Amino acid sequence: PKLGERALKPGDEVITVAAGFPTTVNPAIQNGLIPVFVDVDIPTYNIDASLIEAAVTEKSKAIMIAHTLGNAFNLSEVRRIADKYNLWLIEDCCDALGTTYEGQMVGTFGDIGTVSFYPAHHITMGEGGAVFTKSGELKKIIESFRDWGRDCYCAPGCDNTCGKRFGQQLGSLPQGYDHKYTYSHLGYNLKITDMQAACGLAQLERVEEFVEQRKANFSYLKQGLQSCTEFLELPEATEKSDPSWFGFPITLKETSGVNRVELVKFLDEAKIGTRLLFAGNLIRQPYFANVKYRVVGELTNTDRIMNQTFWIGIYPGLTTEHLDYVVSKFEEFFGLNF
Repeated sequence: PKLGERALKPGDEVITVAAGFPTTVNPAIQNGLIPVFVDVDIPTYNIDASLIEAAVTEKSKAIMIAHTLGNAFNLSEVRRIADKYNLWLIEDCCDALGTTYEGQMVGTFGDIGTVSFYPAHHITMGEGGAVFTKSGELKKIIESFRDWGRDCYCAPGCDNTCGKRFGQQLGSLPQGYDHKYTYSHLGYNLKITDMQAACGLAQLERVEEFVEQRKANFSYLKQGLQSCTEFLELPEATEKSDPSWFGFPITLKETSGVNRVELVKFLDEAKIGTRLLFAGNLIRQPYFANVKYRVVGELTNTDRIMNQTFWIGIYPGLTTEHLDYVVSKFEEFFGLNF
């Protein structure tokens, strides 16, 4: 209610992509909003920003997209469109901690940014994540949802920050009802434990080390896999971005004559873990059969990702010997350098 006309209401539309993880889209569906899907680009695996304006209608209220596997999407163009049409921009940075675009950290371009602390991500607290914003009003609203929905925005251990703890009348409550027990949102209890916070602070001290090693592993692997470009389309960083890569996405070329299942099974037998690009094409997932959504244009690249793309790890614990082994197994599969 505090956002007035800019509050998202059931039936409003959120522009996003179907090539990604469900959690970028599910919050919209869970709140009665309509996801509107546009296609992505290969080899950046991010939203094709040239398609966004065609998706905008009077029902459009937000753009919510992820920086795929740490590769920033075209933030200058997406931000321009969001400003032009007065749309909220939510950056899902779950895979992109440390990524920059035009020298600026991702997550700082949008109205809201999110990051994940799942064990496999850049840093971890065991689970959970964080939300950040530059808006003081949004900060209060976000913290209200975190803290049971209460209207009070006092920091822990503080009282009467507003100076009106016993001097307000909200809802149908009596005059002077304690502001600490007044609730303006249907909230949750999402606070982390002290142990998680301690773990997170310790991990923060190593962020730069982790990011640099991920970048180095990505570059080394990409150089090594140049021998396989007859069969593989290798990833490219978005123009003006410096990705903090979470993974190394690979797409089989149409002319490769190779079945993805055969390749990933071969790699699995060689103890090389692979992952598909999450949901592939989200609208083809079983749970989407009864979801209301809209597609603008054709999801051609999204379907190609569903059928021909996978990714492999570049986490900081990998050495050049590990990466050389990975390259050798790709070359063995394709019958190269023997």
